[in-house]
Amino acid sequence: MSSSAPRSAFHPSDFTHPVVAGLISVIVNYGGTFILVFQAAKVAGLSPELTASWVWSISIGVGVTGIILSWAAREPIITAWSTPAAAFLVTALATTSYAEAVGAYLISAAAFVVLGLSGCFERVIRLIPPGVAAGLLAGILLQFGIGAFGGMSVDPLLVGVLIVAYVALKRVAARYAVVGILVLGLAMLLLQQRVDLSGLGLELAAPVFTMPAFSLNALLSVALPLFLITLTGQYMPGMLVLRNDGFKTSANPIVTLTGLGSLLMAPFGSHAFNIAAITAAICTGREAHEDPSRRWIAGIAAGVFYVLVGVFGVTLAAIFMAFPATFITTLAGLALLGTIGGSLASALADARTREAALITFLAASANITLLGIGGAFWGLLTGLVAHAVLNGRLPRQAPAAGDAAVSLRSPALGKRA
Repeated sequence: MSSSAPRSAFHPSDFTHPVVAGLISVIVNYGGTFILVFQAAKVAGLSPELTASWVWSISIGVGVTGIILSWAAREPIITAWSTPAAAFLVTALATTSYAEAVGAYLISAAAFVVLGLSGCFERVIRLIPPGVAAGLLAGILLQFGIGAFGGMSVDPLLVGVLIVAYVALKRVAARYAVVGILVLGLAMLLLQQRVDLSGLGLELAAPVFTMPAFSLNALLSVALPLFLITLTGQYMPGMLVLRNDGFKTSANPIVTLTGLGSLLMAPFGSHAFNIAAITAAICTGREAHEDPSRRWIAGIAAGVFYVLVGVFGVTLAAIFMAFPATFITTLAGLALLGTIGGSLASALADARTREAALITFLAASANITLLGIGGAFWGLLTGLVAHAVLNGRLPRQAPAAGDAAVSLRSPALGKRA
């Protein structure tokens, strides 16, 4: 993907699919995992003002960094808050003061800035064999694919209609399949009066500054786990999502910019934001647009939607969270079917590395949790060990289209950094 390659003029339809993909990724993020932020805020005993500030800071930070990165790279670089870190904070904030937690957020963010500037992370990413990377991604996403059909036992009418509509649209108008099930699902929920918005009112969020405090306890019990969990559970799989769909932007500026953003937003409550993994796959694959050079629009769209949620604080987040869980899981699973299939095909394509890729896929699917570290890390570690044993050694560098990964580049100049 060279930014200097000639591109045809934009057609209005070039915006529709990427924008919808960006919207779905935002809906899935808020509807699926944002409840963890509210749970952590409740455990910490935060006031409504501090909770709204947390929502504001993380939404604005995610939105702005995603817009900047997607625009600069002309690639769909989707940013998000660290979901495993939010889950960790549900327990960590019970024994750590909020001011000390903010100090820990600052230390963790500064560590990511240093990591990005050092260039080490990009070199590690490029050592991962393509089959292992594809198997890892397929394993991480498998539960979402299963979830698309698992809701049949809970909500057979809604889930059944969405699945049938998806398959039918794939046959007659494949490009509009995901758009179609989004519109159809929302229409069904409104007709069935299953989304109660009567008590909601638009209110602007206001950031609240918290003076950070620093302690050895917070450093070891919050900052260090936060850094490791975000690195292994978000940045690693997030970069592999981009690589799997053929995007080669360097990890270094992504880690640096999201680290800087987290650093700026931490005093207002943001725990950590980073490149997305699951929701990124909705925007980086063929479902977002047939032409990879158009998919960066999904990154811009997602960023704009995040900023809108941030401006209105908990109000719009509450709207997304009002959707039934079965609708969120089915929508996410169906939107990710193409990515799951493509990842499995890539993982098993090379007979020489097929077994290592399969082991990676199964280990990631098992979602192993040990020492407080989630399944993405252990799936990757298992796959790398299997690859080294079965194939003699790890490759010096995974094959990459167009030689090495390229860094962020100016679309106007079309030159590699």
